[in-house]
Amino acid sequence: MNIAFFLLPKQDVIHLTMQTTLRQTLERMEYHRFTAVPILNEDGTYAGTVTEGDLLWFLKNNRGVHLDTAHRHTLAEVPLRLQNRTVRIDSNMEDLISLVKIQNFVPVIDDMERFIGIVRRSDIIEYCADKIFKELHHQ
Repeated sequence: MNIAFFLLPKQDVIHLTMQTTLRQTLERMEYHRFTAVPILNEDGTYAGTVTEGDLLWFLKNNRGVHLDTAHRHTLAEVPLRLQNRTVRIDSNMEDLISLVKIQNFVPVIDDMERFIGIVRRSDIIEYCADKIFKELHHQ
């Protein structure tokens, strides 16, 4: 089994850039009902993950920033409280499992450090559950 089996490719992943405005970020997160979204640099490398909490604390701690002015501020201004660790597409499954235990999703990069997609914790759990239940039914 390799990581590519679980990969949700970049074109199917909602992702943002550091130049995305706070308003755009909030609207996309609300529309897709995501609590965290990967951020990419202009060169396609993984820059970090923005969470609802990051946005909330930024709005709380910056008096001049509110929903009416959110279009004037970009993600580059928002401190990110967590840095989801990445895994390379050619890494072993043990590396992926150790990260998916502590992250909702694991950003996957290629050998040039470019973001190529994510592996979701839910997909790993679903795969493992299917394996366990099939074994139980075959006993």
